[in-house]
Amino acid sequence: MTTPATPSVLFVCVHNAGRSQMAAAFLDHLAGDKVEVRSAGSAPADTVNPAVVDAMKEVGIDISAEVPKILTTEAVQSSDVVITMGCGDTCPVFPGKRYLDWQLDDPAGQGVDAVRPIRDEIEQRIRGLLTELGTE
Repeated sequence: MTTPATPSVLFVCVHNAGRSQMAAAFLDHLAGDKVEVRSAGSAPADTVNPAVVDAMKEVGIDISAEVPKILTTEAVQSSDVVITMGCGDTCPVFPGKRYLDWQLDDPAGQGVDAVRPIRDEIEQRIRGLLTELGTE
């Protein structure tokens, strides 16, 4: 499978309020327009987790205006790489897509102190993904 000029990555978790929001923000921040970035949730929350917003502000990334989005079949179909983070069997699977499952602690209900190590692990995984995509 050839890599398109601008690869697209979809991050999926249940509520689209923590892990997938952080991953999307890091990828957008680090890759700029070299990667098309999406995030969604199988059962989106009403708002992004405030502790996640605060933890991301600490590293200079403002996600306070982000809103959790519902996972759609179209989002999966239009993505080259789909990275799941605890969404279980609710993620649709299509042939020809690259799927990764990142096992990460859920920041739901956690304070900023608990979110920081999750944030830092996501950043490292995003940096590795950029290398794999050849867009670092």
